[in-house]
Amino acid sequence: MLRSVTIAARRQTADASKWGRLSVFVACVLFPLSAGGAIFPEQIGPFHRNSAKPVAAADAPLFQEYGFEEAEQASYAGGQGNFQAIAWRFKDSTGALAFLEFHKAEAPSAYLQGNYVLQLTGTRPVQQDLEAFYLDLPRYENSPLPVLKDDLPKNGLIPNSERYVVGPVSLERFQPAISPSVAAFHLGTEAQLGTYSTPKGPMVLAIYNYPTPAIAMERYNDFQKVPGAIAKRAGPLLAVIVQPPDADAAERLLAQVAYNINLMWNEQLGGPTVTDSAKMILTIMVLAGIVLGLCLVAGIAFGGFRVVLRKLGWKGPDSDMMITLRLEK
Repeated sequence: MLRSVTIAARRQTADASKWGRLSVFVACVLFPLSAGGAIFPEQIGPFHRNSAKPVAAADAPLFQEYGFEEAEQASYAGGQGNFQAIAWRFKDSTGALAFLEFHKAEAPSAYLQGNYVLQLTGTRPVQQDLEAFYLDLPRYENSPLPVLKDDLPKNGLIPNSERYVVGPVSLERFQPAISPSVAAFHLGTEAQLGTYSTPKGPMVLAIYNYPTPAIAMERYNDFQKVPGAIAKRAGPLLAVIVQPPDADAAERLLAQVAYNINLMWNEQLGGPTVTDSAKMILTIMVLAGIVLGLCLVAGIAFGGFRVVLRKLGWKGPDSDMMITLRLEK
C-alpha cells in the first residue's frame, strides 16, 4: 500500500514537472517579444538598444477611436551619441494622422510614417538607417492619407492647431457644439478642424467630408439649425464655424473653402479617313491572296504526293473502285 502511494506521488511530480517545462516552452515560443522590444529592434544603424518599455494610451477612448494598437519607448546608444524614441502604431494611416495632429502641440518633433507616429530626441540616425528601420516595423502599412487635410485655408491658421475627427469621441473633444447625429458618422464622415487667429479672438473652422454632394446638402440643412453656426457647402464638403467672434472674418474664411476636382477628358478621335479605308481594303485583298496561294500550294503538294506514291506501286484500297450507272436498264 505504501509502495503504491509512493509511485503515484512520483508520477504526479513528474507530470507537474513536464507541464511546467511545456508552459515555459509555449511562453517562449508565443511571446518572444515580451523580454525585448515589440516595435523597436535591437539595433538601428550603429546604435544599440539599451531598454524598451510599453507606453500606455493617454486618452483611452480617443486612442481607441483612432485605431490605436500599440506604443513603445526605447533608448539607444552608440559611438555617435544616444537618442530616445517613441513609436505609436495605429490600424491605418488615417488614425495615425489624427493622433499626430492631436499630439503635435505637445511634441512638435513627432512625425508620421505610414500607420506609425514616431518621436526621436537626441542624436538621430542617418536617413538611410531610418529607412531600413521603417521597412522592418511590425504590421507597417503606408496607405494614402486623406486629402481632407489639405482643404484647410492656410491664411491665418495657427500652427499645430489642426485636429482630425473620425467619430463621436474626437468630435466631443474638439468641437462639442456639433452633435454626433448632426455630423452623421454612420455615413463615413470625417472632418478636419483648424483654429484661426482673428483680431477679436481665435476661431475654429471645421470641414466635414461626405460621400456625395447630395448628402452634404442634406447635412447642410441640419448644420444650419445649430445655434450660432455659419455653414457653407462646396461639393461634398461642408465647412462650419460655430459662434465666431467676428462674423465678417468667418465669412471671409468660409469663402476660401473650395472643392477642387480634377477631371481627365478622353480625347475624341476622328472618324476613319479615305486613306484608312483604302489601307483596310488593300489589307483584305492581300490576306485573301495569301489564303488562296496557300490553298493552291497545298492542292499541288497533295496531288504530287499521290502521283509519286502510284509510281512507286502503292495503290490505295479504293484505287480500282468505279461507280457505274446502269443506264441500259
